[in-house]
Amino acid sequence: MATKTVQALLDDIRHLDGEQYSLVNSVRALVKKTVPSVSEEVKYGGILFSSGVQFCGVFAYKQHVSVEFVSGAKISDTLGHLEGVGKGRRHIKLHSAKDIKAKNLAHYLPLALEAAKSDA
Repeated sequence: MATKTVQALLDDIRHLDGEQYSLVNSVRALVKKTVPSVSEEVKYGGILFSSGVQFCGVFAYKQHVSVEFVSGAKISDTLGHLEGVGKGRRHIKLHSAKDIKAKNLAHYLPLALEAAKSDA
């Protein structure tokens, strides 16, 4: 079975919900700006980002977009925006474009990469 391309997934999201599509693209742009050597792949129904190691992914759900951090439990969350209580992952839920700044997503991206590299 062929792996879905990033563009094919984005097309699917755009057809289902224009606002979610816009949010996912805003997250992608921020990740690429923050981690210039990043690569993307479609997996688990979302877009995973890697830079030597997988460190986060973006997933569109009906009510929100979730940015999942692979080793999020290792991130020192001084700003208090991370959600989740599992052994490894943490996430930030985005309900609108304003949440990207309000929840300081740019702050967490390099921390997520650092945490994932420490697990590798």
